[in-house]
Amino acid sequence: MASTNSAQVYTLCKPDDTLCEIRMYEQEVIIVPVLLLLSFTVILVILLLLRFCPEKVPKVHPRSVRRASHAHHRIINGIDAPPGLNALEGESIALDVSPTYSTFTSSFRGGGPARGIDNPGFSNASLLNPREAPRQRLPEKFKLVSSLPSSYALKSDSSVSLYRARMENRNVVLHVLNDSASEPECESFLGFASFLSQLGPHPFLPELVGVVTLRAPLIMVMEELGNQDLLSYLWKCRQEGSNSGVMTERQIFTMASQVASALDFLHSKDLLHGNIRARSVLVSQMLTAKLWGLGGVYTRKTYGFNYKNDLGQKKWQAPEILANRGASPKSDIHTIIKSCCHWKEQDRLTLVELRTKLQSGEKSANDKTVLRAAQPINVGHYLQEAGYGEAYKNYTVF
Repeated sequence: MASTNSAQVYTLCKPDDTLCEIRMYEQEVIIVPVLLLLSFTVILVILLLLRFCPEKVPKVHPRSVRRASHAHHRIINGIDAPPGLNALEGESIALDVSPTYSTFTSSFRGGGPARGIDNPGFSNASLLNPREAPRQRLPEKFKLVSSLPSSYALKSDSSVSLYRARMENRNVVLHVLNDSASEPECESFLGFASFLSQLGPHPFLPELVGVVTLRAPLIMVMEELGNQDLLSYLWKCRQEGSNSGVMTERQIFTMASQVASALDFLHSKDLLHGNIRARSVLVSQMLTAKLWGLGGVYTRKTYGFNYKNDLGQKKWQAPEILANRGASPKSDIHTIIKSCCHWKEQDRLTLVELRTKLQSGEKSANDKTVLRAAQPINVGHYLQEAGYGEAYKNYTVF
C-alpha cells in the first residue's frame, strides 16, 4: 500500500526529471543552501561597513586641569616681521594622516548660491552642528606634513596646532585640534569650520578646502597663502637681496581693492569684521590679498560677544567701538585706509565709494618703481606706534 502511494506521488513529475522531484518533494535541498548564502551575505555586508564606515569622532572629555593662560605674553621672533605678532591668531590649522576625511561638496564651493547669515539655513543651530555639512572622501592622504615656521607661533594656551602639507598637488595649511582640547573648545572648532563653509566661497577670502570630522584629530584644511600675512610681507619688503618682497604703488591699490571686495561680501551677509589690519590680510604667491581674522566674526555672531579689549587693536579701532557704543559697517571702513579715518560715521565713505576710488587710483598708479623704506626700523618704536605700549616693554628681538 505504501509503495503504491509513493508511486502515485512521483507520477506528478515526468520520469527522469530530477529537478522537478527535488523542487516538489525534497525542498530542504534548496532551502538550506539559500539560508547559508543569505547568512554569509549579511555577515559580509556588516564587515564591509565596519571596515569602510568608521564611527564618528567621540566627544573630547574636558581636561581635569586647565593650563594657565598667558594673555599678555607673546614671542617676538626678531625683526623678521615681529612674526610673534601672529596673523592667524584664533584661527589655527592642523594635521592628520588618516585616509578618512570630509570635505564640502560643490554646493558649497560655487555654482550654487552662497549660503550666508541672511539665508534661513544659516542659523546658530547649524553652526553648532557642523557634522550635518555634506561630506565626501578626500582621495589621498596628506603628504609632506611639517610644522609651520615660528612666524605662525600660537599662544602657549592655544588648543590648535598649525602644519603645512601637500594635498592633491596643492599646498594647504592644516588647523589641528589638540588632543588636550576641552569639549567647549572642540565645539567651537567645529562651529567655526561650519561657519566658514556656510559663509560661502569668495575670491578674496581664504578657501576652506575641507574638514576632518570622522576621526581624531579634528582638522580644518585651508589653502596656503605663500607670503603669509601682509605685515610679514611688508617687513620682508624692507630687506635687501633676492629674497626681499616687491611692492609698488599699484600693488597697494590692488590689495586694498581686494580687501574692500571681501569686506563688501561680509557686509552683504550682515557680518562686521571689526579687526581689519595688516595681520588680518593674507598674501598669496601671486600677491593676491585675502581677508582673514574671521574668528572674531564667528564668535560675535554665534555667542553675541563684544569686541575684545586687545591692546594691539586700539590704534585702528573706530571711535564708536572704543567708546563701547556699538559697531556698524562704517566701523570697518574707518580702519581700511587712512583717508577713511573720520571721527563721525557719516563723514566716512561708503564701501561702494571706497571701491570706486581705489579702482580709479589703481589705473593711474605706478607699477614700475619698487617702493623701499628710507631708513631702518626701530622695533621698539614700532611696537609703541602699533599700540602695544607697555605690554611689550620687555620684548626680545635677537
